Amino acid sequence: MLAVNRFRVGPGDEDDFVRAARAAVDFMLTRDGAESVELVRNLDEPDLWAIVGRWANVGSYRRAFNGYQAKVVLVPLLSRAIDEPGAYDAPDAVGENLPRLR
Repeated sequence: MLAVNRFRVGPGDEDDFVRAARAAVDFMLTRDGAESVELVRNLDEPDLWAIVGRWANVGSYRRAFNGYQAKVVLVPLLSRAIDEPGAYDAPDAVGENLPRLR
């Protein structure tokens, strides 16, 4: 399963964002089921960044957010993410995909 969290980061916020994002990536890589996690920057819009992770399954991704350390490292950063769906999986693994009520 693929998880994508995108961020808009102004030039004055880059240093703090990158520091927090790298800490989040390092933390996620220690979690069970993390296959790869990386911080990337958009080639066309330099203020657009993303943390992209490949996970063994959706349960592993969701469990990565459990615990005190996750709340300290992940929540402050991910609260800055663009509010959009970010979990993806192979079409055959998704099955019937119904939109959530907003």
